[in-house]
Amino acid sequence: MQAPAQAQIIHAGQACVVKEDNISERVYTIREGDTLVLQCLVTGHPRPQVRWTKTAGSASDKFQETSVLNETLRIEKIQRLQGGRYYCKAENGVGVPAIKSIRVDVQYLDEPVLTVHQTISDVRGSFYQEKTVFLRCTVNSNPPARFIWKRGAETLSHSQDNGVDIYEPLYTQGETKVLKLKNLRPQDYASYTCQVSVRNVCSIPDKSITFQLTNTTAPPALKLSVNETLVVNPGDNITMQCSLTGGDPQPEVVWSHSPGPMPPNSLVQGGNLTIWRIRVEDSGYYNCTAINNVGNPAKKTVNLLVRSMKNATFQITPDVIKESETIQLGQDLKLSCHVDAVPQEKVVYSWYKNGKPARFSDRLLITRNDPELPPVTCSLEIIDLRFSDYGTYLCVATFQGAPIPDLSVEVNISSETVPPTISVPKGQSTITVREGSRAELQCEVRGKPKPPIIWSRVDKETPMPSGTMTTETYDGKLRLESVSREMSGTYKCQTARYNGFNIRPREALVQLNVQFPPVVEPAFQDVRQGVGRSVTLRCTMLKGSPMKVATSVWRFNGTLLAQPPAEQQDYSELKVDSVSRETSGNYECSISNDVGVSACLFQVSAKAYSPEFYYDTPNPTLSQKQSKNYSYILQWTQKEPDAVDPILKYRLEVRQLAQRSTIQTFIPVQKMEKGLLLEHILPNLKVPQSYEVRLTPITSFGAGDMAARIIRYMEPISYPNPTDNTCRFEDEKICGFVQDKMDNFDWTRQNALTQNPKRTVNTGPPTDISGTPEGYYMFIEASRPRVTGDKARLISPLYNITAKYYCVSFYYHMYGKHIGSLNLLVRVRNKRAIDTQVWSLSGNRGNMWQQAHVPINPPGPFQIIFEGVRGTSYEGDIAIDDVTLKKGDCPRKPIGPNKAVALPGNGVPALHSPCLCGPLTFFLYVLLR
Repeated sequence: MQAPAQAQIIHAGQACVVKEDNISERVYTIREGDTLVLQCLVTGHPRPQVRWTKTAGSASDKFQETSVLNETLRIEKIQRLQGGRYYCKAENGVGVPAIKSIRVDVQYLDEPVLTVHQTISDVRGSFYQEKTVFLRCTVNSNPPARFIWKRGAETLSHSQDNGVDIYEPLYTQGETKVLKLKNLRPQDYASYTCQVSVRNVCSIPDKSITFQLTNTTAPPALKLSVNETLVVNPGDNITMQCSLTGGDPQPEVVWSHSPGPMPPNSLVQGGNLTIWRIRVEDSGYYNCTAINNVGNPAKKTVNLLVRSMKNATFQITPDVIKESETIQLGQDLKLSCHVDAVPQEKVVYSWYKNGKPARFSDRLLITRNDPELPPVTCSLEIIDLRFSDYGTYLCVATFQGAPIPDLSVEVNISSETVPPTISVPKGQSTITVREGSRAELQCEVRGKPKPPIIWSRVDKETPMPSGTMTTETYDGKLRLESVSREMSGTYKCQTARYNGFNIRPREALVQLNVQFPPVVEPAFQDVRQGVGRSVTLRCTMLKGSPMKVATSVWRFNGTLLAQPPAEQQDYSELKVDSVSRETSGNYECSISNDVGVSACLFQVSAKAYSPEFYYDTPNPTLSQKQSKNYSYILQWTQKEPDAVDPILKYRLEVRQLAQRSTIQTFIPVQKMEKGLLLEHILPNLKVPQSYEVRLTPITSFGAGDMAARIIRYMEPISYPNPTDNTCRFEDEKICGFVQDKMDNFDWTRQNALTQNPKRTVNTGPPTDISGTPEGYYMFIEASRPRVTGDKARLISPLYNITAKYYCVSFYYHMYGKHIGSLNLLVRVRNKRAIDTQVWSLSGNRGNMWQQAHVPINPPGPFQIIFEGVRGTSYEGDIAIDDVTLKKGDCPRKPIGPNKAVALPGNGVPALHSPCLCGPLTFFLYVLLR
């Protein structure tokens, strides 16, 4: 028996509300910072695997990349960016996967921000100016916030007088409200409050911000004590003063640095910023900003430059016009010099020949800012090169008047100055090394001067091992430490165009081969076969370098097996002629490619596979009326029964949770085939205890693989026809009862173990009617955000009419000084649904469970509804348990002692007569003795 996967999403955790926007849209509303818990209930056989994924609520949300393999999804302290649609995907290889989704809506309300803007305009035909003030209130929230403007304690409304206008600017998506004060009057100088509210959704309180408007209200203004560009020397101590020249209320002054944070050797005191022993890395833009939420912030920026020089380089450029790549007498020649400096334009270059300042003439020219070279490069151009021009040229870069050391670079021009050539030494064009070792790639450069070598990868658009796209070496050698297989490939070495000839680069290629051990499959394989049958084991080499099997060694339970040399290049095989107890065990194949060894592991056995429990048995719990015991229908199929010898029987072990003793029995098997659903009834289980069940198949070979599961007491899912079954709410499906979507809040299922430890005292039951901590019941929570009169309704399945009279029996617990009402209604389905209240009880009934019997005679298919009504305050929790619907009249005999209502005079308010109302014929028998 196989069944495709089906799924249903249910919620737990701290949801504010779960509602249906339409038929296909389920929305889970939760407050930011609370815990999200979603559970995917699945059916199907074999048991489906569950995967949670999410559509991207934001680019920063990584959940959709790291899906959760679990039936329960839990997110602690959920943030607004984690809102979005969550998908539960259940699949078991049968049919198409089941996919369900729910949209999570995270609710929040940030602190509002209030800014003030003023305008002054001339009034046509008059000699005075009109002043208008705009108070702009902005807030981030979900759902969109409601704005309330107040002047003092007075709430302002749109156009309540000629001087007030309230509006929402365009394109603000409900996040902004503006209060406009036109033609400012003396009474308009007051305290203004912007209050924002999300109407207490998810118990999020309102927030507000206040601003005092006066006739001196003004935006901030600033001035700086230094120039906008400030050049300093390394090691200096500097102070930049940012002074307020205006602003009411008093603006706040803040310093910031970009890029990066403020340097650690800095201190801000008021508007003063001091940096001690300034460093080159402290360069950047320093921003002084003054904010008082009036007008626009005032901002002043200082571009701080710390003098520095580094990286002196030279270039030799032969005659460009004649496209020459060598130095020749009679042709032009250009020598260029460059340093990286801050500030770049303040660098002064000086040229020397053979130790003396160069004498400039119409043949020896100095140029700067050559468009073909890096900016601020100084060049010495020699026109019509002569023998007398040979010599040693020195370029010196200086910051005049600054304590920065000069940088210089030297270049020799002679008949021996020749452009570079590059080649790979003999036998070095292909380098083969083992993974994890050191590799050295080499290119030889000849020429004078010898330029640096630039290395890069040719066959892959990936960075070099250093992390950059190129690597510079001065000796032509690229040294790679601890190489990996990903480093294999072709590398290019080429001459640099600096510190040498400025000509087309010379290039060469080097191949790097990284050898690594084989990668094999299967890493592990469970092989099952019947006794006496043969089996062939194969270990295949998927990749490796070199890609061939050099040797293969087989071992059985650690003992070396004799094996002829393998002829295959990429796999090795072993045949087990007859599976038996003696040949069952671990087989290991070790494959080597002369670089390393990898192994395949095979577990060979004639053991039967494990059974696969069937989790979707309808109404697996069978209650026993006369005792607190129940039976459980255990169903399963056998995984791959034909893979081994026939299964003779199953060993069944049952253990009550939290106890050590186990009851063992054997279940004989008459017939076995793939997909056959087997069944066994577990009797005399104690309500509402849970049990661990272990099931092991046994063949002539012996015990096979064991499967285990936990069974829990559950009520039947629904009553298609009224029976004597009792719903004790022990299962999450609560016997087919559903929450009414039209009420104010929901009933909650819990037991003594799942109660909130901070719950309200002096109200609600400590346990269910059974008195055990594991027993569940349904209750309404009267604490916030509930208010007086809020209703929660729990609706039963639809029952068919099979008798004239029925009796609804249930236990109720109504303890607390603020108890509201518990009502029982009957909904009859004819042409339309009609709800009739047939029983009602109000007020404190004491800290005990009490039973009610309500007879009804519905004229057609019907449902029963339990309605809990919240009382005047939080000590008003109401609970129900053990609901029974049966045919016939209700009992007339007295209720037993443990089911009696409390008598007056025992410290509990007297019992008032229940209200019996409605057009249906019914009676309520609650006998007081």
